[in-house]
Amino acid sequence: MKMDNCELGHDLLRLRRDLLWDNVPIPDYFHATKDTPYVRDRVYEVLNQHDFEIYAQILEKSKAQRQIRESQHRFYKHAWYYLFRHTMRRIIPRLDDQLMVTTASIGVKKGQADFSDAIRDVLEQTQKIDAGSWRASFCSSASDPLLQAADYCTWAIQRKWERGDERAYDRVRQKIKYEFDLWGRGDKHYY
Repeated sequence: MKMDNCELGHDLLRLRRDLLWDNVPIPDYFHATKDTPYVRDRVYEVLNQHDFEIYAQILEKSKAQRQIRESQHRFYKHAWYYLFRHTMRRIIPRLDDQLMVTTASIGVKKGQADFSDAIRDVLEQTQKIDAGSWRASFCSSASDPLLQAADYCTWAIQRKWERGDERAYDRVRQKIKYEFDLWGRGDKHYY
């Protein structure tokens, strides 16, 4: 997701508090897979009140060659590289722009370091702004409502691609600026 400010995150926190006040059962944070249809509807309503763009790189894991799936961080580095390579000019149109990339963290310190190194390497290869003008951060989805918003958007896209279910997709369709199946032309599956 690309956005110019964090107001969406503030509104999602406000929605969570409102739902709790109304005794709507919700977990610790918004998660599209686990939330009830009523909660999902309310979250999508908030999402659609904000201006942001969605850039999605689709990768069917079974089509990834063994060297790409040797580890999670390598697989995601591959995905991030092609996503940023094809979209960076849209995300960062001017050289004086700044970029904060926030991704969901994983629990293990070693894995966290690997993911940090991967995203930094990809940004160094694909960004056109000065190295001092961008940052990468990793945190749990529970601690960042904007990651929860990204979860909702990716869930909608995943449902479309995996199940042909476009109900949630239709709620974010107008915000999607890039959606590309990297291995869509191939038909070889490695497992």
